[in-house]
Amino acid sequence: MQQKLQTTIIRPVSCYGIGVHSGQKTQLTLKPAPANTGILFIRSDVTATTNVLQAHYSTVSDTTLSTTISNDAKVKISTIEHLMAALYGSGIDNIIVEIDGPEVPIMDGSSKAFVFLIECAGTMTLNAPAKIIKINRDISVMHNGSEISITPANEFAIEVKIDFASPVIGKQSMEFANIALFKDEIASARTFGFMHELEYLKNKGLARGASLENAIGIEGDVILNEGGLLFENEFARHKLLDAVGDIYTAGTHIVGKFICNKPGHHINNEILRKIFSDPNNYSFM
Repeated sequence: MQQKLQTTIIRPVSCYGIGVHSGQKTQLTLKPAPANTGILFIRSDVTATTNVLQAHYSTVSDTTLSTTISNDAKVKISTIEHLMAALYGSGIDNIIVEIDGPEVPIMDGSSKAFVFLIECAGTMTLNAPAKIIKINRDISVMHNGSEISITPANEFAIEVKIDFASPVIGKQSMEFANIALFKDEIASARTFGFMHELEYLKNKGLARGASLENAIGIEGDVILNEGGLLFENEFARHKLLDAVGDIYTAGTHIVGKFICNKPGHHINNEILRKIFSDPNNYSFM
């Protein structure tokens, strides 16, 4: 079997947008990085202290409605999951993400814009083997009615099941295994929220940049967005997108099957911590 090599992008590329929670406008620039860099964030607006953050499960410091990473200097970057999913789906191992604010721009609420950016930048292989681990045994975690398990497999695969009381969502599921289908089947699935929760979230300092331009809005049993849903199970697809992005903070590709029942950012991080808590759980390939 031919050895998989690490990758990066060919040229820098930028976008500009608003943070869904902070409401702050930021510019984000993706830059090529050498082998074994991983996914590295740099806060260009922070100069008085260390402004470099590794996108790694061990640096995840908050999982309230998004995934936030921080460094020892308490510098933070939030809502990294949609970009991380795009990097995984585009096969990018190494990249520098320069951003002039505390939150990755939400764009349209999916990974679509980031996949487009990566395509514009182009992809190149590097002279170093990709980092890959294979799961050796069944592992599972539970948290507040949610459960994620991973079992040995011959590829990365993920199945997501969700169950919401909302009649618009209800029970949905989505499975994904072929990275080549990420762009068409997963990347454009948008985040979503309930209008009756919006005022509460804003009072908590969240969702200040939320709008129908960057999220699916639900009020009662009605989808508020003009044009409705992109997929019948768009909610499950987006939860899968989030899970893929969070799982990619492993710092390595994982060969195994994830089964996610009502996943969220907290439990997505917990399964990675459980995997890497015992070296007998996995083997390097």
